[in-house]
Amino acid sequence: MSDLSDTAQEVHDDLSEHVDATVDDVEARLEKLVTEYKVPVDEARRSVENHYLDEAGLDRDDLAGGGGNDTVEVEDVDEAEQWVDITAKVVELWEPRSDSVGQVGLLGDPTGTIKFTKWAKSDLANLEEGKTYRLGNVVTDEYQGRYSVKLNKTTTIEEVDEEFEVGDNEDEVEGALVDVQSGSGLIKRCPEEDCTRVLQNGRCNEHGEVEGEFDLRIKGVLDDGTDVHEVIFDEEATEALTGIGLEEAKQMAKDALDTTVVADEMKAKILGKYYRVTGPTFGRYVLANETELLDDQPDPESVLIRARSM
Repeated sequence: MSDLSDTAQEVHDDLSEHVDATVDDVEARLEKLVTEYKVPVDEARRSVENHYLDEAGLDRDDLAGGGGNDTVEVEDVDEAEQWVDITAKVVELWEPRSDSVGQVGLLGDPTGTIKFTKWAKSDLANLEEGKTYRLGNVVTDEYQGRYSVKLNKTTTIEEVDEEFEVGDNEDEVEGALVDVQSGSGLIKRCPEEDCTRVLQNGRCNEHGEVEGEFDLRIKGVLDDGTDVHEVIFDEEATEALTGIGLEEAKQMAKDALDTTVVADEMKAKILGKYYRVTGPTFGRYVLANETELLDDQPDPESVLIRARSM
């Protein structure tokens, strides 16, 4: 049980400033979930952390990163739930759609742009468009391959006199669509506020078993004969690409009593065709903003061979 002991110690260290629990208490909760309910260790850890956070009336974003954060540029943000420091200019502010959000908008530095969210309950000063700030202790997040940062009550905000041109992180890739990966088609996302995780077998890694809300997505692979490019199409881009909208997809799944028919139908429409995709790159993914079906289509047999080899 050494792994559980180590995990319990890490959880205790992370929460010790906020909750009154011993390492033994934490380990007992972990052991019950793992041994009695066969919950994976990572999921058990998250469940135990959420239990203690709920007891303390805290959110996960309220936990400090512990100091010593990496100072990153926008293009370096390629993983969720990391505590980082970042210096960026406020490019644009949008009207929040929820009372829980104090500000939402776009930050930028010479390497590109990234969305930010500042919670209303954080009691932080408002950011102003056109000004540059050094933001300490922000949390990274991810949705459909697009990364963002969240400002919380532990975030520090310092206005800095620093001028730079905000970079453009938009790319253009083209190639034959040789694969539609798992997790494509009609999917369900966690309905909890500010959570957009895709459910796995009806479970959210953050919130456990939930009802879920339907969404469309395609995770595709373009092959230009030399390199492959992973591309994510959100609901709007998926409908434009396949001609299948969300309501039609839900009806297809209802008629067949099986959601996989949606992905199968989409594959039949788009696999083997040659596309040009334009959009920002985050991590290893290009996020499709514009998709063009090219006139010059590849030989179907060569595409089939490449697809089988993946």
